[in-house]
Amino acid sequence: MDDNKKLVEEITPMGEDFARWYTDIIKKAQLCDYSGVRGCMVIQPYGYAIWENIQNELDSRFKKTGVENVYMPMFIPESLLQKEKDHVEGFAPEVAWVTHGGMEKLQERLCVRPTSETLFCEHYSGAIRSYRDLPKVYNQWCSVVRWEKTTRPFLRSMEFLWQEGHTAHATAEEAQERTIQMLNVYADFCENVLAIPVIKGQKTDKEKFAGAKETYTIESLMHDGKALQSGTSHNFGDGFAQAFGIQYLDKNNEQKYVHQTSWGMSTRIIGAIIMVHGDDAGLKLPPRIAPIQAVIVPVAQHKAGVLDAAAALRDRLSESFRVKLDDSEKSPGWKFSEYEMRGVPVRIEIGPKDIEKNQAVLVSRVDRSKTFVSLDNIEEELSSLLDKIQQQMYDAALENRESKTSTAKTYDEFKSLIDEKGGFVKAMWCGSEECEQKIKEDTTATSRCIPFEQEHISDTCICCGKPADKMVYWGKAY
Repeated sequence: MDDNKKLVEEITPMGEDFARWYTDIIKKAQLCDYSGVRGCMVIQPYGYAIWENIQNELDSRFKKTGVENVYMPMFIPESLLQKEKDHVEGFAPEVAWVTHGGMEKLQERLCVRPTSETLFCEHYSGAIRSYRDLPKVYNQWCSVVRWEKTTRPFLRSMEFLWQEGHTAHATAEEAQERTIQMLNVYADFCENVLAIPVIKGQKTDKEKFAGAKETYTIESLMHDGKALQSGTSHNFGDGFAQAFGIQYLDKNNEQKYVHQTSWGMSTRIIGAIIMVHGDDAGLKLPPRIAPIQAVIVPVAQHKAGVLDAAAALRDRLSESFRVKLDDSEKSPGWKFSEYEMRGVPVRIEIGPKDIEKNQAVLVSRVDRSKTFVSLDNIEEELSSLLDKIQQQMYDAALENRESKTSTAKTYDEFKSLIDEKGGFVKAMWCGSEECEQKIKEDTTATSRCIPFEQEHISDTCICCGKPADKMVYWGKAY
């Protein structure tokens, strides 16, 4: 057990230093490693397996709504980027430029895509001619580059992986419907697959995406009380269409501009999984995206028949679950600690006495409870335990969010809550950017969203005291 204790001690307790705890877990669980390129990650197999499961789950959901996958170039000519004024201004500080091809200076600079609106718009301007060509409901899985000044693995890196959906519609109503539809897809995915409860709402004009008419978001709360924007969906109206000349001939032979949307989720959601669910022993992975749902640890594996029984159990369970057998020569205690640290939802122990009794021991990562189950119905027992763990993780995350959500009626109360308690603070807002900016300057908190589910806390703005009819979630964020 000395090995067990030593392994856990290498993770800084979250109550001592949350940022250090976060990076310790990433390093010890081998999710990613630092590279020789500043601010860029090497995503290791275990971390990438989580991303692959996220991709598979999201991609399936997208396709059920009619989405088709495409791939666009990673370079954007400067003249193309300049076509939409607000958009280029919003991304200008983060753009990486290619100025040379080989030894020759390029006649026009190329930007390495920070996002691909302009490329999709260029394509749509040639591909859409008639109402029969609509809607276009495309998505791409790719990486993007944003020249960040400060970086943190998964949460903010210079290059990151994501998906970006870009759609074109005949009417404003269809575009708005798609915008909300995709937001709901993200919310369902976070809550039912990642076990992360989210707040759905609209971003303020100050916080919305550069070039968007409206931006909608799902906001989640980390264990330390900071918020994380976990997925966004944007309604562009016809602003990009006018800038890029994307028109179609309607049924009355009249030229009309299309209405567009864009929506995305990135590898920063892996950071959310770590910070919502992890504990001082390491990761806790929701069963529905865990690369290994159950690890089989043979006990007294040197004894006759133990490894054979463990291998047979692995082969049997692998038909329905993502299972690993650890038959290495490390001690069982070391293995227990390692797989707990890596967040594997269930550990299955099997030794000579278990084989005699035709049983195995299921151990939950969430509450460490042990259950002795017959090998005759272990599939049903494991399935039931994984479902229970999934629900327990969601319930715990929801309880954490609710315990860290407060309501403020006065500005002094608001500032005190933000400073001393953290988490989400619900308060009324008059709608002025001046108040939003003052709150940020006074507290470093930002508006997270104007939730769809509104509450009437008071009649006046938390900041200026003028009449207010919008309740906003505020908080410090990653």
